Order: sequence, then structure tokens, then C-alpha cells
Amino acid sequence: MYAMQYEITLPADYDMNVIRNRVATRGHALDDRAGLGLKAYVIRERGVDGSPVNQYAPFYLWAETGAMSRFLVGGGGFQGIINDFGRPAVHHWTGIACEAGPARAAVPRAASRRLTPLPAGADPAALVEDALGELGDLARTEGVHTAALAFDPRHWQLLQFVLWETAVPATAGTQDERYEVLHLSAPHLDAIPAGRQG
Repeated sequence: MYAMQYEITLPADYDMNVIRNRVATRGHALDDRAGLGLKAYVIRERGVDGSPVNQYAPFYLWAETGAMSRFLVGGGGFQGIINDFGRPAVHHWTGIACEAGPARAAVPRAASRRLTPLPAGADPAALVEDALGELGDLARTEGVHTAALAFDPRHWQLLQFVLWETAVPATAGTQDERYEVLHLSAPHLDAIPAGRQG
């Protein structure tokens, strides 16, 4: 599993219905994409759920990295983003774990993302074990569709990404970024093994 996300931050007065319409008309293009576990078409809207920005920030879980590469540089879909918005930085993380939640059969409407730095001098293995325990507990929470944990060894940070059936609960961490899910393409989510990767 490999996680990927790019963030397109838009002007403060941007009409986010433009993005909603874009997803409504184009979002189904990846519904059968080879090698794609899932793509969550997510947005943050200024003033909603504490967001300071308008942002289109699709999040992906890839079942295979070759498919991710073809999507980005093989003429496989990312060119549409470049044509319309320029070339954003693409963040990526090596997968650690993916868990199905009780709401896996539902259509998720919200998502949360938490980035946690791994402090210098700390034992990364111990921090990952703690994060895995938290992820396992979280994945059993009512309303969770999918919960994933991944790692960026360049910036030494952990990523926790969770899809929720309706809304991110108030009990979620205050440091969590909250998103609205406009569409979910999940053609090969079952190809991503449950639990710890590797």
C-alpha cells in the first residue's frame, strides 16, 4: 500500500461548487482504475469544520506503486490536474496498515487526516506500535469506513487518514484536519491487505 495526496489551495472567495461540479462530472473516471485501492475526492471549505482555507485535496491509497507512477507521469489522469491547476506537490507515504471499519459498506461523506512528527531521538518502532494500537481501536469505532496509517521517512512523520460514514465526530483530535468527501472511487480496496503491511 502506498498513500498519496496533493493539496490545491484556492482563493478565499473561491466558489467551491466549481470543485463539486468537477467531481460530479469527472469523479467516476477512476472507479475502475487498475492498481487503485481508493481515491477520496475531498475538499476543505473556508469556515467549515475549522478550515482556514478552500482546498481540493484528493487522497489515494494505491495497491501497487507502478499504477501510481503511471497515473502521475504516464499520461494516466494527473495531466487533467496539471492542465487546470498547475503542477502541485504530491505528498506520498509508505503504507503501514489499513483497516476496514464497521461502515465499510456505506458511502463515506467525511474524512480526517492527522500528521504526527516523529521526534528526533525517539524510537520510531515504539511510536509506530503505539500508532498501530490507536488505529486498531479507531477502526472499530462506529461510523468508520476505512482507517489507514502510513509513514514518510523523508520528513519523519506518520499519517493517519480515516474515512467516516457521515461526519468526523467531535471526539476526534483537535489537530485532525477535517474534509468533506465528494466521491469515493474504490476499485481495488479489497486488494489492500487488512492490518499491518509488510
